[in-house]
Amino acid sequence: MRPLTSEDPRAVGPYRTLVRLGAGGMGVVYLARSAGGTLVAVKVIRAEHAADPAFRARFRREAESATRITGPWVVPVLGADTEAREPWLATAFVPGPSLAEVVGARGALPTATVRAIGSRLASALVAVHRAGLIHRDVKPDNVLLALDGPRLIDFGIARHEGATALTATGAVIGTPGYLAPEQASAGSVGPACDVFSLGCVLAYAATGRRPFGEGGAAGVLFRTVHEEPDLTGVPPGLLPLLAACLSKDPATRPSAGRVGDELEAAGGADSDRTGKSPPDPRVAWAPGGAAGTPLGGGGGAFGTAPDGAAGTAPDRAPPQEPDTAPHAGDWFAPPGLAALIAERSAQALALPDPEPPPAPVAPGEDEAAPAKGLTRRRLLIAGAAGGVVVTGGSTAAWLARRRSAGAASGSGTPPTYTIGLHADLSGPGRAAGLAHQRGVRLAVADHNARTDTAFRLALRTENDAGDPRRALRAAGLLGSGPEVIAAVGPTGAVLAEDVVQRYAEARLALVVVAAGSTTASETAAHLCVTRPYDRMLAPGLISYVVHTRPAERVLLVQDHTGLGGELAGDFREAVPADTTVITHALPRGGTGYGAAARKAVTSRADAVVLASGDAARAARLATALADEDYSGTRIAAGPALGPAFLTGAGAAADGWVFAEAYADPAALPSARTFTADHRRRFGAPPATWAAEAYDAVGLIARAAGAAAAPGSVRGGMARLIRGTEHRGIVRPLAFRPSIRQVRYENGIFLYRIEQGRPRFLGPFGEL
Repeated sequence: MRPLTSEDPRAVGPYRTLVRLGAGGMGVVYLARSAGGTLVAVKVIRAEHAADPAFRARFRREAESATRITGPWVVPVLGADTEAREPWLATAFVPGPSLAEVVGARGALPTATVRAIGSRLASALVAVHRAGLIHRDVKPDNVLLALDGPRLIDFGIARHEGATALTATGAVIGTPGYLAPEQASAGSVGPACDVFSLGCVLAYAATGRRPFGEGGAAGVLFRTVHEEPDLTGVPPGLLPLLAACLSKDPATRPSAGRVGDELEAAGGADSDRTGKSPPDPRVAWAPGGAAGTPLGGGGGAFGTAPDGAAGTAPDRAPPQEPDTAPHAGDWFAPPGLAALIAERSAQALALPDPEPPPAPVAPGEDEAAPAKGLTRRRLLIAGAAGGVVVTGGSTAAWLARRRSAGAASGSGTPPTYTIGLHADLSGPGRAAGLAHQRGVRLAVADHNARTDTAFRLALRTENDAGDPRRALRAAGLLGSGPEVIAAVGPTGAVLAEDVVQRYAEARLALVVVAAGSTTASETAAHLCVTRPYDRMLAPGLISYVVHTRPAERVLLVQDHTGLGGELAGDFREAVPADTTVITHALPRGGTGYGAAARKAVTSRADAVVLASGDAARAARLATALADEDYSGTRIAAGPALGPAFLTGAGAAADGWVFAEAYADPAALPSARTFTADHRRRFGAPPATWAAEAYDAVGLIARAAGAAAAPGSVRGGMARLIRGTEHRGIVRPLAFRPSIRQVRYENGIFLYRIEQGRPRFLGPFGEL
């Protein structure tokens, strides 16, 4: 359970969102509350998926069918909006842990518990198949344990029997390790797929291990198709049935109804043989069998699970089974389950009501127009979408302190603080400079439009035209102005050491938004860089090939540039040990691209990672890979995505993914108001770095509000900025004070090239 971010909606349909329950490739799941106080789990599908007409049509059919699925072991669908920009589906909230969480904490479950879980899940699948659906993602994460039995959740990738595939030919939908061979080979699917997955889940519950092993997705899929499952440790009474469920031939697998009947009959026999009183279910079942530790602790997901692979326990022999298992009726529940559910239910019920959504704008009213009190736009600025000045706690105290300081000055009016903009507005980098200028202007105007501000902002701009000598002059002019409390910029790609030194001599905080590298010390006292440098983008590459598109074998193509070496080094050091990394060095000059492409094919690489900052060389590699008909993952970072790549690669650019330090504000719900304002004022959507420049002003303004007195603002601004946390319209901004660097984990975004243009996918950690 995680707090809402600035990008999360505060209302989805009739439900008010409270916290995040999980996030995956398809969307985000929220815990929400209805107007009557009922807790629900709401899954919101990402707009990029909903933009596909085939996906939306399928989602519409599934939502309609899911509402007809009835049964005690299926989480009911309470509502849906299949026509929204981001369609959503609401289900009942189940505060129990997932089966993956229980097995991960305890290991293998007793046979009676496995039978009870299996018979009920089989009954749930009967209801699903009766509605004409196939779940397609039966896995431990999608099984929640309630007081009276398990619940099957998440029909987010279910589809009608016989329907066409959602994704491209050859794509695999499901979770490796729990999907059937016909799914793993992208063949035709039917109800037998879910039976195979159920067999995998029950084998995992009975042994604590996946029947097709661990490791990369490609290896697990290969074993699923070509090797027999490892059923070592499966109790003899379960072995024949699970072996039948895991048959490679779907025609020889039992139906879900037959699986349920056999497990139910065997479970009844177990119950008849049980003659002792069950242990107290309030005693927790701790890892290793020790009592006294809460099952799963206080963490874990509530009520639903994100897309992705289930967690697993280390290999170990199944524990010695007790003569009896705790039960309620014929439900042999894991000990400690009741206490854990009670604890989680109390946490969920204790969540405070969310802030009310902004009031709707009356027809014909300009949402940016001044009005008495707070307008909708001001509410967005001050609230969830990220305030320019005041966001978060202690607002009243902050305003009181600042107003007191202003009154003490004797003027009776709020002071005015000037922010400097150091930009290239007429040279080779004027596109980035203009984007900065527009973002900063909007931020200053939004701040000054507020009626409750403790100070006003002014803007002073110096144009360096991309010339190093003029850059020094611009720094000197802004540094010599006593009214300037901080400068935003320079807007070029490289931050020069002499420019940083000039600002340091003037004791003026320099807030850098766009520079991808620097020749200066990164810990300079007055330097505040709000983005990860290009060499820090490797986590985005790693996450994509490990989590988003899992690859077992990666070809790392390393360019000779400094950036290429740094990216490649970070990638090799942080990639998991079970991922095979094959390195190929690109020679200088215009050769070597064909050899790299052939190596990607002959080495059977699932992904090609380019460590380079040269867009033209990236284009040549893209063309060479296309000539070899390579269709695996292709990913790069930073300046490798540029006009030279898009024009040079042509059609071969499509499908490439890039990790970048900037977002597309038009695709961010938190930046919706900013994007609309930008269009109204400048007649165009925000360009790259405009939204980040807007947030830089918000960070400066909020830090200025924390100054002890107006006269102390400039001298301590760098320290105040690094100690300030600001929820911007793009992302939260915060620094690590000990090393004076921004927290960059949430500042890496992924783009995919589609039809010759980059399309924003989102933050790398949410894909």
